[in-house]
Amino acid sequence: MLPKKNEKLWMSIGLIFSIILIYFVAKNLHDVEILIKKSGIAAPLVTIILYGLFALTPITTDPLTIVSGALFGPIFGILISWTGNNLAALIEYYFGTRVAKITNFKMSKKKLPFGINKLPVSSAWFLILGRLIPGYGGKLISVMAGMYHVPLLLYLWTTAFTNLSGSLLLSLGGSQIIHLLKP
Repeated sequence: MLPKKNEKLWMSIGLIFSIILIYFVAKNLHDVEILIKKSGIAAPLVTIILYGLFALTPITTDPLTIVSGALFGPIFGILISWTGNNLAALIEYYFGTRVAKITNFKMSKKKLPFGINKLPVSSAWFLILGRLIPGYGGKLISVMAGMYHVPLLLYLWTTAFTNLSGSLLLSLGGSQIIHLLKP
């Protein structure tokens, strides 16, 4: 285990890295698509790695899922985005466990306002329905699940289920948009 001082250092480095990544992606979103296209046979792996990198940023992976469907077609787009979103969710869950440890969340959660400390975070329904909130629902639920120490098996199956639903909708949508735009 790292001493608390080192954990804070690594959290700070992670935060700085996230800010740089957010800036880069926001300025170069089109370049991300080009990077994937130019990756050739490694494009699926590059895309999955991008999902992992987006995990620790406030950038939602929904546009990447649409691009995945458009670039790889509906079947492979679904598989790649589902895998990438599950990787991102695991990273976010792990991040939540680290935040809980560093902040001593067990003690401080008793002081949370609006009854947030009583949320049924370990409920399958909470995990599924919370992840369905467009944009940031998945990120928020993943970090909360890590902070509240949701059992990993429960977290994994609810995450895989909802990520499959999102991948189906967004990858198929991305694939169909490309077909509509082609002359």
